[in-house]
Amino acid sequence: MPIMSSCDDVEAYVTKDGSIIRELMHPQVHGNSSQSLAEARVAPGSSTLLHRHNVTEEIYHILGGMGLLTLGDGLIEVKAGDSVCISPGTLHSIKNTGENELRILCCCSPAYSHDDTELAE
Repeated sequence: MPIMSSCDDVEAYVTKDGSIIRELMHPQVHGNSSQSLAEARVAPGSSTLLHRHNVTEEIYHILGGMGLLTLGDGLIEVKAGDSVCISPGTLHSIKNTGENELRILCCCSPAYSHDDTELAE
């Protein structure tokens, strides 16, 4: 039997960095082995808190909207279709600079954990 979930069936929650996410695939819930996949949403004018994951590598794939990603000491403008790899230990946050909701697919390996999220603010 395939391990599967549907975004419409997953309840959203607020992560430690302040983003609203739907955990689409996570070992603790779905039985996959070592990575997680979530959809994050950031309202226009809002941003996530500056944070890092000391163990987890994270990939952001922008599904919709536009934003300004703080990545270490740099700033990167992102839009729908862009993907960015965030290495473990790298401070990051994202601000929605557009008029529409910013939607991000977040892939984490190993899987996302609140315990691996360290706020910088």
